[in-house]
Amino acid sequence: MADIDVKIAQWKLVEVGRVVLIRRGPFTGKLAVIVEIVDHRRVLVDGPSSEEQKIVPRHVLPLANATLTHFTIPKLPRAAGTGPVKKLWANNEIDAKWAKSNYAQKTEGADRRKNLTDFERFKVLRLRKQARYEVQKSLAKAKAAAPKA
Repeated sequence: MADIDVKIAQWKLVEVGRVVLIRRGPFTGKLAVIVEIVDHRRVLVDGPSSEEQKIVPRHVLPLANATLTHFTIPKLPRAAGTGPVKKLWANNEIDAKWAKSNYAQKTEGADRRKNLTDFERFKVLRLRKQARYEVQKSLAKAKAAAPKA
């Protein structure tokens, strides 16, 4: 038989140490790390964030309510307590990495936009109109300067 080289796929796996984003429940929108796999549908998570409002207590979470992220905490022992998880969370700078991710920036921008007042929405409208006018003006200038074919 021929030698076959089997490689692990480069996608996000359910594994101990994988950081998840909670989609439903009382901790919606918060990050946690998988500490133990209970069965094929549930995991034990713990979210020892450095910010008080982002802390997720240790609990069992259905995988249907979680989104796996690209971030992992390597060498996290199975069923590690909150203390070691918090230490490794801080060492791997999960909060900072998450804040730099595209998904976090998009959701933060959407939240900011959703919470605008009427006057702030009006100012955004005026700024967009000004930007559109400048783009149209420069495009017209470029078309006028281009040689006629």
